[in-house]
Amino acid sequence: MEQQGSDIIENRYKKFIKTVCKTDIVYALQNRDGFATSASVQYDDEHDRPVGVLCFWAESGRAKSCTINHWANYQLTQIPLTDFIENWGVGMENDGILAGIAFDQNMFGYEAKPLDLILDLVAEIKATNKTLPLQKFENIADLEKQAKEANG
Repeated sequence: MEQQGSDIIENRYKKFIKTVCKTDIVYALQNRDGFATSASVQYDDEHDRPVGVLCFWAESGRAKSCTINHWANYQLTQIPLTDFIENWGVGMENDGILAGIAFDQNMFGYEAKPLDLILDLVAEIKATNKTLPLQKFENIADLEKQAKEANG
């Protein structure tokens, strides 16, 4: 069962990468206090507390289906892919938090390290010959180079 569950979230992650690179939109849930977050089930910080996870979706319907329980007062918001990569991805890395990808109503989803997520998005962008109007990097190769260097 464990392997089946990890296959499901891995497939959701791969679908997220392909979908957001096609639509140029990442969805998040937001309320007046901020964005929908969770606690990592995979990673702990230096104080043995779960690392924070900021949650994102590729499809508005899946995101909206999560506006229950402690996310009941959250609203759907769109993030342009360029902004997501250049600002959110780098920001999450700097803040030491993870990206939660395609979480479901049971808080079951993929936990991605921000630089790994950026590199996976870059790989899909390159594979599909997509052009992305970057503001903070010279081009996609510059973004990839800097992300790889920062990722060690």
